Order: sequence, then structure tokens, then C-alpha cells
Amino acid sequence: MRAGFLVFMVVMSVCPSPARADWPDWRGPTADGRSDATGLPLTWSETENVLWKVPIHDVGHSTPIVQGGQIWMTTATEDGSSLYAVCLDLTTGAVVHDVEVFQPNEPQKIHPTNTYATPSVVVEEGRVYAHFGTFGTACLDSETGEVLWRRADLNCEHLQGPVASPVLFDDLLILHYEGIDTQFIAALDKNSGKTVWLEGRPQKLYKTVENVHFLKGYSTPVVLDVDGKAQLVSNGALLVSGHEPRTGKELWRVEYRDDSAVSRIVSGGGLLFVNAGGGPNSAELLAVRQGGVGNVTESHVVWKMTEDVPLTSSPVLVGDLLYTVSDRGVLKCTEASTGKMVWAERIGGDYGASLLYADNRIYVCSRKGETTIIEPGRTFRALAVNKLDGGFFASPAVSDASLLLRTKTHLYRIQGE
Repeated sequence: MRAGFLVFMVVMSVCPSPARADWPDWRGPTADGRSDATGLPLTWSETENVLWKVPIHDVGHSTPIVQGGQIWMTTATEDGSSLYAVCLDLTTGAVVHDVEVFQPNEPQKIHPTNTYATPSVVVEEGRVYAHFGTFGTACLDSETGEVLWRRADLNCEHLQGPVASPVLFDDLLILHYEGIDTQFIAALDKNSGKTVWLEGRPQKLYKTVENVHFLKGYSTPVVLDVDGKAQLVSNGALLVSGHEPRTGKELWRVEYRDDSAVSRIVSGGGLLFVNAGGGPNSAELLAVRQGGVGNVTESHVVWKMTEDVPLTSSPVLVGDLLYTVSDRGVLKCTEASTGKMVWAERIGGDYGASLLYADNRIYVCSRKGETTIIEPGRTFRALAVNKLDGGFFASPAVSDASLLLRTKTHLYRIQGE
């Protein structure tokens, strides 16, 4: 057995997913799309294993977030004139709160495939933090639905609309503002909404860019433990960088050629797996070794994936195997420590939702409303393909032994017998 594989198995064994019924972040309790839930359904349809199905008004791509028996999402009118935070009861699907949080006077234009409610909320006991990019950020009381504070003065020109979700760390709410006019990371006091620190992107690097699309960033940051210390890892336009989360100070960076993808970073075995943006035929995924200082572009990139790289869907890591699905439906299994491709399978369709690993299965949701379920391993093995009306832009969530699946029009709670 190779040493690299042993390293990954040790890391995964000492850092298991916590046993939690909640789904407090876009990618779950460990922020990487993994859950230790068991007994999840394998098959479903519009008439099978649907515990409840509830329409969600207007449009939004935010993932359902679960805390204390509540499900929170954002939604917005198609023209962006009204932005909402919606809460459903987990058991019944009944609407508990439907709060109009912001009314932008002149919403910016967005990409046709985006919405004004794409960033997911982040939650903790008693509080919900809803972020709509330049259009505003707010904290709500989860019991009453009351808005406790609002900020609408941190702004950028998104060009294609907001995407990145907020992140909680200690008493900080961390936000990405990646526009064509300005690019920075902001940390707010989660209790008051006041700015604690702002860290600008490297303008010397950005001034060389001629195509304004390459100034845009869409990725949600993640806080990781690196050598026993918390580190904010932020994927922005033209670079990925590590920061001291309490001050925003940059610790290291890897520069690359294009704008960042939507896909969120996952990590394991001392490596970060980073989508480096680009077009459908020029995107790259970088495996970056943790622990660098300064510009480590030449020293810390261990391997690159250059074919069938996802721009939107975030990968999932299971042991020493990294699973990705491209926007055009190529599902790949790659050796995480070496970058060697184990297998690739074209499953068809278009994809944007991030991958989910739970109950020793990987769930892959398409924009046609199909969910392909595979068994992880070195041989491709499909277990089921299920179909719901509408398509998936939001990523799946887990609560207890059920799946929460948001289509373009409805939220479903899927649960087996």
C-alpha cells in the first residue's frame, strides 16, 4: 500500500464528519459535501418516497440550510427588486417565515443562468445570515424572523450576479466581493454587522488584466485547520490564497491565468483541490500542497487536471479518491495524491449542483432534475438514477435520514421507508 494512500486514510480517520442532523453551511457541517447520515433513500420519483413537496415562490439557487428543525433558503423576484429569506418547518414543510429582506432600487443585470438569490445562507443557533452580494447582507432571528441588522454599503459590480455564500468563523461573518470594479474580502462582526477587517485583492496583478471577466470571482471561501491553526482559504480571480481569518492578512498565494470557478475548495491529505477557472475547454483543477508562505505558485502545485474540469460543481473527496463532475456531465474519479485518473464516465446532461457523499454513496444532481447515485470506488458502479420535475441548480442537503432537494420551483424532502 502506497504511503500517500496511508496519509489520506489517517487524515480521514482522525477528522471524521461530526454526527449532526443539521446542515448549517452550503456544503454541510464539514463544508465539503460529506455527511455521516445513514438510511438515506436510494430511489424516488414524484410519487415515491416524497415525504413532502412545497413550492418556493420566485427564483433562487441557494441550497436549503437546516438548523434546529428549520430549513432556510433565499429567493428573489426575477428582476431583483425583492430579496427574501424563507423558512420552512423540517417536519411538515409548512412555511414558518417569509421575510422580504431587501428591496434594491436599481438591481444590476445578472447572467441568464444566475439568480439574485444564489448565495446560500449560513446559520447557527438562533441566527440566520443571508447574503445577496452587493445588494446586501442581513442577520435574522431564526425564531421570530426579525431582521437584527442589515448592511448594504459594501458593493461591487458583479457583472453576472452574486454567487459566493457567507462563512462563519468565531464571531466573524466572512464575505467575498469579487466584481469587475473592486475585489476584496470582508469580515463583519456577526453580532452587530460592523466591519472588522477588509482585505483587498492584489491590484498589481489585476491591473494586467484586459478581459474584465477575469476580474470576477464566484467561489465561497473555506476555513481549514492547517498545521494546528485556523486558515481562511480564498479562491478569487487569478489566484487562490490563504489568510489569517482574524485579520485577513495574506499568508500565501498560488497565481493562475483566469477567473475563479464557482466550485468550492475541498481538502485532504495536506492538499487543497482548487478550481482555477477558465472556459469549458481551458479550465484547470490544481492540487496545492498546504503550508506555504508567500508566492508558492512554482513550489506547491503538486498536479493539475486539465480535461473535463468542473466550473460550477464542487468535488467530493472519499479516502484517496477525488470525484468531480464537469458541467457537461463527465463524472471522474481521480487519485487525490497523484492526480492519476482512475475512471471517467459520461453520464449525460448539464451539471451545476455540488456532489454529495453520504451513506457510502455519491449523489450527482443534474439541471434536468435527475440524480445519479454511484458507489464510490475504483470501478464505476451506478446504483440508481432518479428523476424529479424541474432542474437542480441548488446543491443537495441532508437532515437525519432524508435528502432535501431544491428544484427550480419546489423543495422536496425525500425519505425512504
